[in-house]
Amino acid sequence: MLLHYLKSSLDDIDHLIDLTKKDIEDIKEANHELVFERTKIKNDLVKAFENKKSLLDNELIKMVSNNKGMDLESILNEEQKTLLNEMKIKLTELKSVNKQYAKFVVIVSEFYNTLLDKIFPRELEGYKKANRTPATLLKVRA
Repeated sequence: MLLHYLKSSLDDIDHLIDLTKKDIEDIKEANHELVFERTKIKNDLVKAFENKKSLLDNELIKMVSNNKGMDLESILNEEQKTLLNEMKIKLTELKSVNKQYAKFVVIVSEFYNTLLDKIFPRELEGYKKANRTPATLLKVRA
């Protein structure tokens, strides 16, 4: 069962990495609708991974409790150790890709916020920004 959870978790991580890389490319091309469409898929994958990770943890705890006096390293076979190591590497890669994605998200968000502030300026009240005031550029004369 442990091998099944490991392989399935690795598949989820790979899929998350691929989707995030696609998101980065789509942000670069300003295909934001595609990014928004993938958000639900990514959220579902994260939930599935968290569930599998919990099942994986439970399996490891069972293995340790059934083999009292032995450490986890000596309980696991080589394939299990390899897959656990691969999971660690893939999670590190996912973290790196997510950092790159977050940078693009912040840049795009900052661009749109700055553009919005230029079109609809906000008045400052102390440290808080107050409501937007109508821009003279957009005043309509009837």
